[in-house]
Amino acid sequence: MMQHHLRPAGSPPVNGYSHAVSFTGPTVAVSGQVPVDADGQLVGEGDPVAQLRQVFANLATALGAAGAGFADVVKLTVFLVDLADLPAFRQVRDEFLDAERLPACSLVQVVGLVHPAFRVEIEAWAALPGGATA
Repeated sequence: MMQHHLRPAGSPPVNGYSHAVSFTGPTVAVSGQVPVDADGQLVGEGDPVAQLRQVFANLATALGAAGAGFADVVKLTVFLVDLADLPAFRQVRDEFLDAERLPACSLVQVVGLVHPAFRVEIEAWAALPGGATA
């Protein structure tokens, strides 16, 4: 079971996330995903939208391997090298996530990531549907 607490009474307004998500059952932790394809090649050098789409595709693959999907995500942590990429993040996030069931989210600007061409890294937590285990 999962419940989204978009804006509890007394909380500040939100822009694309829930203040809290409560859930029961097994959880899945997805390591930070970066803009690298299945062959280990960088995708979208200098293009934040292309990099974000690859990161979300990688998240989908990792979640799927654990028996979960984006509807099961309860928390995202987003690391951006350049806050100018925030609109691109929101655009791509909205292509993959249901606006009515957004996860809790933290977004942090970082000086750099493991590869100097990476603009973004995203990690996720998900609650397995129906208490399933994969």
